[in-house]
Amino acid sequence: MKTNIIGRQLNVYADTKALIDKKLAKLDRYFKVEPDATVTLSRKRNVSTLEITINAQGTLFRSEVGADSFRDALDQSIDAIERQIRKNKTRLAKRIREDAFPIEEYFPEDLEQEEALVIRTKTFPYKPMSAEEAILQMELIGHQFFVFVDDQTRATCVVYKRKDDTYGLIMPE
Repeated sequence: MKTNIIGRQLNVYADTKALIDKKLAKLDRYFKVEPDATVTLSRKRNVSTLEITINAQGTLFRSEVGADSFRDALDQSIDAIERQIRKNKTRLAKRIREDAFPIEEYFPEDLEQEEALVIRTKTFPYKPMSAEEAILQMELIGHQFFVFVDDQTRATCVVYKRKDDTYGLIMPE
């Protein structure tokens, strides 16, 4: 696994890097192609926060854990990502039902446009995918929405989770 370790306002020592590499190497068995991992360590108010993001051929697995020590946070993050990987494999095996997107959900009427202050900008590589794959990605990273390029129309679309635990799809005209 290709690992990029980042320390936010702290130095990451060689033994910590070696421990992170050793723990992440255990996840290699789940992937056919070598994935990229980014590990970010930070400490605020005596809480050690460790964030792991793994990009495996466009599929993102992410975990952010705060604990008393980086070792505890690393163990919890590895466990969380391993659960995500197993959950993803199970979902891929079952696949989403054909009626997962009723036509009423494509154009919900209760959307309100609100002005929001942009605080953080993220960039990410993407591959064209279906709405079902986008929902899987959204669930894996634990977000409420996911921006993707539709594999059939090549249009930029957004899937989101609604309050009633259904999904919505926003498509351009």
